[in-house]
Amino acid sequence: MTLPNLPPREITPDQHVYDEALGRAPARDRLAGRRIMVVGAGQRQTVDEEPPVGNGRAISLLFAREGAHVACIDINREAAEGTATRIVSEGGRAFVEVADVGDADAIAPLVDRCREQLGGLDGLVLNVGISKGLRLNAMTAAAWDHDFSVNVRSNMLFAQKALEVMEPGATIVILSSLASLRAVGRNPAYESSKAAQVALSRSIARAGEPKGIRCNAIAPGYVDTPMGRDASRRRPDRAVQVPFGRQATGWEVAYAALFLTSRESSYVNAHCLVLDAGHHFGIVRE
Repeated sequence: MTLPNLPPREITPDQHVYDEALGRAPARDRLAGRRIMVVGAGQRQTVDEEPPVGNGRAISLLFAREGAHVACIDINREAAEGTATRIVSEGGRAFVEVADVGDADAIAPLVDRCREQLGGLDGLVLNVGISKGLRLNAMTAAAWDHDFSVNVRSNMLFAQKALEVMEPGATIVILSSLASLRAVGRNPAYESSKAAQVALSRSIARAGEPKGIRCNAIAPGYVDTPMGRDASRRRPDRAVQVPFGRQATGWEVAYAALFLTSRESSYVNAHCLVLDAGHHFGIVRE
């Protein structure tokens, strides 16, 4: 595939931003021939003139560059088509499916359609996460149930169907969050549902073991995505102490997902990879 001609980025030496972190590294066919669904493959609109890449779009693009045929799934057709169009323009293979993962009855048929169009199913990435941002004293039962239906129930239903139809040796990756480990956001539905995703990934790994199907989770910290920038506009001080003086990029999240999807991680299972440069463990920029 042909990589886009990206403009240079001004960085300081202590920020440790490499070609991989900018989506510029050459591909190595790490997913050659793999057929993969990415749920949440689009990205939200933002006021930024040159928005950063979101996690789902970066994962989809990187997987395609590494040789995978990608099913780009999102609730927003325009966002999913934007990702698929970029993949095809780079010489990759992709198609679009539109789905509301909060609709429980839509998930199993969606997996069947994607598997048929892909000619099999070797990988599934679940990059879904919504939040109404309600503090505990403002939380309602309806808001709580909606967040959990998208963030947790959909993951369970995707995995349930995928385990039935996936090829032996396939992989599932769930995008959780550092919010699963701490409550600094005062966002109980999001934090609890993201923690539930990590526990669910272990249950999926247990269920997939007879077919050699692995399941792992990723818990990103602060990431410079459209969603991350919107959050920073609301809370300008949210990431002032991040290590290396910068937030992660969507590409760095994508490379973590690539490792867990590739056969390089063939003995990594039921694991949650915390991707925050050590922030959670006390590594901070003074």
